[in-house]
Amino acid sequence: MVSSKQQRAFQIISHIILIGMTICMIAPLILLFSSSISSEQSLIVGGYSFLPKELSFSAYRYILNHGETVFRAYGITILTTVIGTMINVLFCSMLAYPLSLAKLPGRRFWMFFIFFTMLFNGGLVPTYLMYTGIFHIKNTLAAHIIPGGILVSAMNVLLIRTYIENTIPATLFEAAKVDGAGELLIYAKIVLPLGKPILVTMGLFSGLNYWNNWINGLYYVTDPKWYSIQNFLNKMITDAQFLLNNADFTGGAVVDIPTTSIRMAIAFVAMLPIILVYPFLQKYFAKGIALGAVKG
Repeated sequence: MVSSKQQRAFQIISHIILIGMTICMIAPLILLFSSSISSEQSLIVGGYSFLPKELSFSAYRYILNHGETVFRAYGITILTTVIGTMINVLFCSMLAYPLSLAKLPGRRFWMFFIFFTMLFNGGLVPTYLMYTGIFHIKNTLAAHIIPGGILVSAMNVLLIRTYIENTIPATLFEAAKVDGAGELLIYAKIVLPLGKPILVTMGLFSGLNYWNNWINGLYYVTDPKWYSIQNFLNKMITDAQFLLNNADFTGGAVVDIPTTSIRMAIAFVAMLPIILVYPFLQKYFAKGIALGAVKG
């Protein structure tokens, strides 16, 4: 039997560890926000700090002054995340449902075939030529959604399949078939409602991937009006670095380049929606991970 003192000691140690982990996760966010409301001069002289040494909102004024470009990039990112996440979760769940059926003909073959092919791709050059030369997605919204994101994830399919096997009784599917329901009706009326926890969890993973993705924009987007917020931020950093590295060619002239505080402000603005949305999805996230975990 575990004594009360041992339980109390375990709780204290657990709380200390969890508090330490929480501080490690929150500290970068505080540092990012503090840098975004600090003056450029204070960042150059004193470096980063958790409390602004010289308060300045010039970075956020810059965002407001360039609001059309920033908010357009913001809109592209939001639209990409919403549409891409919905399609990704739909495809993953539609593939996971038949793989969860024990009576699926050739189940082991299809599982091996599907998961094996998800681990490899044709390479960057053939993929680029296919998307730009055949599907013509360059400089369109589809350039942010389709490459690498709309395709189902092997891990997501595996978690959803395991969730269905462990949580939804097979007798429920059989009863629905007896009542005349087809596979699509069972999927829509049983799998989707009862699979909400794992679907929300996979949706969160997919949404984070879409929100943070800038590779697609780097490869398939050259028109600034189709930049996502991540591509816009990356372009600012690249332009600033280029001008700083070639300052000698400007003859000492002062150039208007994005400052550190401005980049920090845009990074904070870019991550703010995810921070606000997560608390509302947390209960589904925890439940979905627990029930969708692969059992050995």
